[in-house]
Amino acid sequence: MLLQLDLMGGLMIVISLVHVIFPRYFDWRTELAALSLMNRQMMQVHTFFVALMVLLMGLLCLTSASELVHSALGRRIALGLGVFWSARLLVQLFGYSSRLWRGKRLETVLHLLATAVWTWFSAVFLWVGLGQ
Repeated sequence: MLLQLDLMGGLMIVISLVHVIFPRYFDWRTELAALSLMNRQMMQVHTFFVALMVLLMGLLCLTSASELVHSALGRRIALGLGVFWSARLLVQLFGYSSRLWRGKRLETVLHLLATAVWTWFSAVFLWVGLGQ
């Protein structure tokens, strides 16, 4: 289980760093121009904080995997992270329209990859959090 948490931690750090390319990749300068200043900045700020939290989760897994598995507090934290990633998985499956990826090779691969990763994160954290 510790190896799983280490691998997940490294992947979470990579995922958090990928957020740096979002503004350019999604052409936010053009796409968000029509939004009010509040909505535009809310999108930017929330993206930053999501990336920060994913980075911190990754660092927690890399530096404290044993504590997550072997302490009551660690298991409670893992359970909370399991709920977080399960919610993210549900959004992946039901929150995004399939029109965003269906029939598009790269987007379909990314959708399936994200679904697999969120499932893995959810399963491991819930397993640890429930004390298995």
